[in-house]
Parts: sequence; C-alpha cells; structure tokens
Amino acid sequence: MAYLEITLSVDPANRPAAAAVYEKYKQRFLDGVSGATSKELLIRDEDVQVLHGFRSVADARAYLDSELFTRDVVGELAPLLSTDPDVRVYDTV
Repeated sequence: MAYLEITLSVDPANRPAAAAVYEKYKQRFLDGVSGATSKELLIRDEDVQVLHGFRSVADARAYLDSELFTRDVVGELAPLLSTDPDVRVYDTV
C-alpha cells in the first residue's frame, strides 16, 4: 500500500471551486487509474490536502505523470492555488 499526499494552499474563497475539482475527478481517478484504491479530501484552516491510496509506490508515481493529473487536475487547480503544491509519496510497511 502507498499514499500520495498533495497539500494545497487555497484561499478560503477558492475552496468551493477546489472541492468541485476534487469531486469532478474523484470517480474517474478511482475507476481509471491503475492501482488506485481511495481518494479523500482533507480540509484544515491552513490548507487543503488530497490523500490518494494506491496499491504501490509505482502506481502513485505513474499517476503523477498521467494526463488525468498533469493536464486535467493540475490544469483546473493551478489558478486556485496560492503557492506550489507540496507533493509526497509514502510507502507503508
């Protein structure tokens, strides 16, 4: 099992739009991305995190290179971000 954690700096006024991007692509991610097992939106006062579950680190890294992520998700989220996202991949033991 592996996790991809993406932390996003999104101004409170832009959070509904960012949540809409999450909802728009969640099912497509779960149904079409190799190794995808889960996707959760976590909201804190200081940021928003998207936690993706995968069967392996290789699956998580492949998603980061996919058109779904690079073109669709990043393309729609980029105008809503205050800073570059913090992207981390974790392996479980």
